[in-house]
Amino acid sequence: MTSIPTLLTYLRIALIPVFVLAFYLPVGWAHIAATVVFGLAAFTDWLDGYLARKLDQASRFGAFLDPVADKLMVAAALVLIVQRDPSIWIRV
Repeated sequence: MTSIPTLLTYLRIALIPVFVLAFYLPVGWAHIAATVVFGLAAFTDWLDGYLARKLDQASRFGAFLDPVADKLMVAAALVLIVQRDPSIWIRV
């Protein structure tokens, strides 16, 4: 059976397309929705680590998948930001 922390990591990966869709919603509050989804993903990142330690459910697979999920979410956010405003990197 899959552990709760691993399920939370899967949820974080599943939130990536939701984040992208929220970012592109044709409404004025689209960025707020995307921020909420990103915040939820960040919370699940904290929660899965906490539960893995608290419930003694840490695994090698979870230790591998967790940072992969983090990097996928952050990469998606960076791509969306650059796609929306490519000149942002010129200003840095």
